[in-house]
Amino acid sequence: MKGSYFIIPLSVVIHLVIINLSLYVLTPETYTETVAISINISWLLIGIGLNFYSIDRKEKFRHKFHKFLRHFFVFVLSYFSVLAFVRIDFDPQRQILVLSTLLVLLLFYRWAFFEFRKFYRQGGGNSLKVVILGNDRNLIRLERIFNDPDYGYRYLGYFQSKKAKHITGKYLGDFEDCFRFITDQEVDEIYCSVSQFTKSELLRIRAFSDNHLTKLKLIPDNKDIYSSSMEFEIFENLPILNLRKSPLDKNYAKYSKRIFDIGFSSLVILLILSWLIPLIFVLNLFESKGPVIFRQLRHGKDKKIFWCYKFRSMAVNPEANSRMCTRNDLRVTKIGKFLRKTSIDELPQFINVFLGDMSVVGPRPHMELHTMEYENNVDKYLVRHFAKPGITGLAQVRGYRGEIIRKSDIINRTRMDIFYLEKWTALLDLKIIYQTIYNCFYGEEKAY
Repeated sequence: MKGSYFIIPLSVVIHLVIINLSLYVLTPETYTETVAISINISWLLIGIGLNFYSIDRKEKFRHKFHKFLRHFFVFVLSYFSVLAFVRIDFDPQRQILVLSTLLVLLLFYRWAFFEFRKFYRQGGGNSLKVVILGNDRNLIRLERIFNDPDYGYRYLGYFQSKKAKHITGKYLGDFEDCFRFITDQEVDEIYCSVSQFTKSELLRIRAFSDNHLTKLKLIPDNKDIYSSSMEFEIFENLPILNLRKSPLDKNYAKYSKRIFDIGFSSLVILLILSWLIPLIFVLNLFESKGPVIFRQLRHGKDKKIFWCYKFRSMAVNPEANSRMCTRNDLRVTKIGKFLRKTSIDELPQFINVFLGDMSVVGPRPHMELHTMEYENNVDKYLVRHFAKPGITGLAQVRGYRGEIIRKSDIINRTRMDIFYLEKWTALLDLKIIYQTIYNCFYGEEKAY
């Protein structure tokens, strides 16, 4: 990134200053020479190991936010390890408060850095001159990106072949005119649409860029199949576009989500289900005979079948595995109506979460019959099976739960599930859990 040579060293220094000053001022009794040396080395080694300090021109405050939180979390663990190793007495509650303050200060610096960079770039600093070769559908998108002052590009215009249809915009001339212009204007980067040029022309552009210290970036042929969830991969020297890459595929997401699932489900099983199962069993004896737990085969991750558990809320009936519950369904018992209204009937699925068949948050699993129906009638329906199903999900808190009355209900549910897969963050999970608990207390229109 042009003009960014000192950004990383400066950021490292500022981070260490914030950390050391905060600990020295807020906890002077534990800020010994040994502790100071250890935490500084720890912060640096963790940053190197997690590749935290990297520069990307298009990076914004929200980008790589998970990397910052992961870096800070590992640092906190190392900090407490250092205190334990040097055998310094400390108040855990006070230390947590201090580290929380430190987290806020580091976040504030991160926000301030990006705001200052935005202001600096809007004034013309840290900029790159760019041109586009070709005029396919990506042209308008690229022009919009390059004209965003936050990125720091100075978009000069585009060149195209005489045979190509002219597109309104910053047209600079024919393909043959581009070489002199790039040299005269000292252009930093060339963005070239590969579909607009022959192999010999592309080789000429590449040779020119190599010989004039200008970076060349190729825009792949646009077939309208790309999405924001795709990821670029390299297999030896072969470039590959993975069009269905989810944040949940990352190792940090898999492990953190699984650890949360085990911890949360263990608490629910020990503190709630341990006494709730016997209680509901006794209450069911007064109204209808049958098992307290209803189990049903459903499709999970990669469409694998598993037994999904629920509190039985209906009288035992032959349609339990073929017909969804509807409003004023006569099969629902009086106790079952309360269980369904408050979503308590779903609590046994924490056993599924503990066993690893489900997650606390994810697309809701459907019974086998409905999966076979929807996969043939609903576009992209099976995409939701790239992740573990959840007890609750984004679709459920957005109102797309329960009975499927119109086809738009399952379409919108699928759309929400795919959005969740593509935009997953730990914060999104927490928001969904909060909204689910809120809905349990205040009720939902489709909870019946």
